[in-house]
Amino acid sequence: MMKPPTTLMVADVTAGPDLGTFDVWHDRAVFHFLTSMEQRASYVRNVMKAVKPGGHVIVSTFGPEGPTKCSGLEVMRYDANSLHNEFGVRFRLVESSNELHNTPFGTTQQFLYCYCKVE
Repeated sequence: MMKPPTTLMVADVTAGPDLGTFDVWHDRAVFHFLTSMEQRASYVRNVMKAVKPGGHVIVSTFGPEGPTKCSGLEVMRYDANSLHNEFGVRFRLVESSNELHNTPFGTTQQFLYCYCKVE
């Protein structure tokens, strides 16, 4: 059986690196650490450059009832509309859901998952 190709990228997604192009962008718990408008705008610009038209973007952040800090750092919290507003009209929101995540430390954190298609 042939394995699908995978790419592992290690880079600062707000610094404007050439990431190449991808069919799928999956972010689990990075975006909510971007607390300045400039960081978030740079991140979104890089997603727009990296994801092919018709591609998929899946972003998971802390939900509206999630923690205000994580690992001692301030974080942002989102509902589906506020997260989608960060990305803009080129990203069509297909589906969103909330999840209660049980941490290894015995706490519960609310996460939001948004799935968008790139227009």
